[in-house]
Amino acid sequence: MTVDGTSKTMLWTFRISTVVLCLWVLVPIYFLLTNTLSSPEEVVAFPKRVWPSFNLESISFFLTFSGVGAAMWNSVLVASVTMVLSIAAGAPAGYALSRFDFKGKSFYRVLILMTRAFPLPLLALPLAVLYIRIGLDDTILGLALLHTMLALPFAVLITFSLFSGIPVELEEAAWTLGCNRFQAFRKVILPLVLPGITASAIFAFVISWNEVFGAAVLTIENRTLPAFLLQGLDQAPLHLKFAGGAVLVIPALIFIFMVRKYLFAMWGIANR
Repeated sequence: MTVDGTSKTMLWTFRISTVVLCLWVLVPIYFLLTNTLSSPEEVVAFPKRVWPSFNLESISFFLTFSGVGAAMWNSVLVASVTMVLSIAAGAPAGYALSRFDFKGKSFYRVLILMTRAFPLPLLALPLAVLYIRIGLDDTILGLALLHTMLALPFAVLITFSLFSGIPVELEEAAWTLGCNRFQAFRKVILPLVLPGITASAIFAFVISWNEVFGAAVLTIENRTLPAFLLQGLDQAPLHLKFAGGAVLVIPALIFIFMVRKYLFAMWGIANR
């Protein structure tokens, strides 16, 4: 095969892979939105409509259902606290990994990833017992700490890649002009990595927003929306399950779409 033939094969493979990946992501979202915006009768009817009838009966009933509003507010609170705690702890750790050499640095990076190797169900029971003993069970802060533990490895590694992509010579130049380390970081480094830190915060928010197992185990009265859906929609009609799924998915999609420019900027900084 010639060089041109190999290039064309790789190009078509890339295009086909891209189309398959897009369909893998978009088709479930399409069916979710179509069934959410259809009447209860149309949800169970066959064949399915290509376009929904834009019937808001299911979504309206779900949003006015008792407990949904409180669960959504709990999800926003927990995800916001998780986002702040993850960046507050992860960004300094990422900066230290990128700027300082110390014994066991490579092992420490692997250890950060290995925290995700332990399945949450394995940790749920001892964590629930600990929370009951110290009074953090069924609280926003207790659940946010758990979600921070889940999001922190991503925050550390993402910020590490961001800081590693910025030459240390920029900081050294600021030092020679009279800045101390903190001033050089605030005036030179932080403006460059802020889009990437924002993207890291988005990942932490979405991880917390979608987490269900820990929320179901550690909360009773203050359930987040995923835990509420797991508890309340088990025996619900199909059209209400689609409405609940849409209420859970759409805010995360809107949030990511609104800050997409920060996501793109993060990849540009990390790949320098």
